[in-house]
Amino acid sequence: MNTVAVPNLPAPSLDADKLVRLTRELESLTAAQLYWIAAWSAAQAEQVQRGGTTVVPVGQPAGWLSIVYGSQTGNAKRIAEQLASRAEAAGLPVRLLRADAYPQRELVQERHLLLVISTQGDGEPPDDARGLFEFISGKRAPKLPALQFAVLGLGDSSYPQFCTIGRQLDVRLAELGGSRLASFGEADVEVEAVAAPWVEQALEQARERLRQAGAPVRATPLHVVPSRSAWSREQPFAATVLANQRIVARDSARDVRHVELSLEGSGLHYQPGDALGVWPHNPPALVEQWLEILQLDGAQPVTHQQRTLPLRQWLGHEREITRLHRGFISALATAGGHDELARLLQPEQSAQFAAVLADEQPIDLLRRYQATWQAETLLAALRPLAPRLYSIASSTKAVGEEVHLTVAVVDYQAHGSAHWGAASSLLAATGEDGKLPVFIEPNERFRLPADGSRDIIMIGPGTGVAPFRAFVQERRESGATGRNWLFFGNRHFASDFLYQVEWQQALQDGSLHRLDLAFSRDHAFSESPHKDVRGVARDSHKTYVQDRLREHGAELHEWLENGAHLYVCGDAKHMARDVHAALVDVIVAHGNQSADEANAWLGDLLQQGRYARDVY
Repeated sequence: MNTVAVPNLPAPSLDADKLVRLTRELESLTAAQLYWIAAWSAAQAEQVQRGGTTVVPVGQPAGWLSIVYGSQTGNAKRIAEQLASRAEAAGLPVRLLRADAYPQRELVQERHLLLVISTQGDGEPPDDARGLFEFISGKRAPKLPALQFAVLGLGDSSYPQFCTIGRQLDVRLAELGGSRLASFGEADVEVEAVAAPWVEQALEQARERLRQAGAPVRATPLHVVPSRSAWSREQPFAATVLANQRIVARDSARDVRHVELSLEGSGLHYQPGDALGVWPHNPPALVEQWLEILQLDGAQPVTHQQRTLPLRQWLGHEREITRLHRGFISALATAGGHDELARLLQPEQSAQFAAVLADEQPIDLLRRYQATWQAETLLAALRPLAPRLYSIASSTKAVGEEVHLTVAVVDYQAHGSAHWGAASSLLAATGEDGKLPVFIEPNERFRLPADGSRDIIMIGPGTGVAPFRAFVQERRESGATGRNWLFFGNRHFASDFLYQVEWQQALQDGSLHRLDLAFSRDHAFSESPHKDVRGVARDSHKTYVQDRLREHGAELHEWLENGAHLYVCGDAKHMARDVHAALVDVIVAHGNQSADEANAWLGDLLQQGRYARDVY
């Protein structure tokens, strides 16, 4: 078992197992939580030295404002941390908890609760909030007549199930007897527009209720946490492109790029599992198509939200024009008097609405449904351009002050015209020495085990393999002794085997112990010459990674039973759901459990942090 190093401290008196468990619990906490634990531990140590055995009290839930967040990509965590800082600055006794760290038994005693939670994929809770969501939604949830709560839901109205999880929790807590400190907040990708007034209302109400309850209210915050870097989401770093190369064959149907960026001098740091945020620009050709269709002048100055810019710049750098969302469809229906579009927004049309969101871009609707637009009205109907997050495909232990990405370029023909993605087109078009605005988005739920002797299983079809390149690099450089097993899938072996040479080298040098492959469009293919590269399809049936999971279910189950950590990265809507179903089948077949028991077993792995998903 590997020893966990503690810098600038004497050797720990804890045994290795306790130290590993402690590290695993602490690694996901915020700086504010770690400072609190340090103070509590010091007080507890003093009590023990005096011969006492009573644990220093941490306060009852009724005396605190509890802020709980569930986050898949980091937005809910970021808003919750801002909320906690504001509450503390206002003198409120506050505790900030990730949803999977919240003690469910305390809910019945809770008096003041603020929930910030995102909706993931097709109307699912984020992985770190699954347990709490199921508990509150289930039959075992207690009655909560004394609870005062508020819920802020985060989502993306480009998806049909917009803010569904937050809305369901808001309704359920009221059903259990709770009273609202603030109305349900429903934030789209322009989070601050909704979050800012919601935070003000919720904090004002919480402060008043806590004062009435006799809770101590401080005049100053407990601490100030220094910033680690001057660069952030709000102030991105201009990273220089070091390399930008296509890593699929010329005859591949898709363009996938390996992009290397320099972080030298930025002070930015990341861990394997984190994401890189990229602020995109819209493709200039697409902007010109919008101006032509709408018959608007791109040079026209337009004032929106107290800023004046040429319309071309608004469309190119400030507004979202590649992703459809409910608000734009509604505005287009109104502007052109299109009843058909208006009906699409009705609840009974949810299936058709989802199909339009999945298949079309805004420009497709602009061509089909004519309307007369004023520039100001158009900008009001469009959402702000949001950053795109890419799973990091490198370890700093291997590449130093660089960050690597694996990017599938969105560039296709549909409905008689070309379609592009905003960020991927920018990444593809930026050559060496070009600059890209970036920031680090931590993903605390997608971390390698603190114990390097643990085995890991990685499931990453397509560009979902990106973080596992980082994992293998990290484990190689840190000398981890656990085994690494990768499942990778794509369309064609000959043209779409991402990082093939690297994986083969990793098998040879022992940093990758097993590689199982599934190429769905290869109907007949010979076995790979490498003895540890297994599972190339040999028949007309399309084979996916979930098929390989079932095929090697006995060994997979054995690894998990012996403590392996399991990771999944890729598409949330189809792949992640299919992989989860395959894992259930494996546990049923080889663990002698029912489907319900298998789901519960996987849920327990999620809670332990041994089953982690980076899905989008």
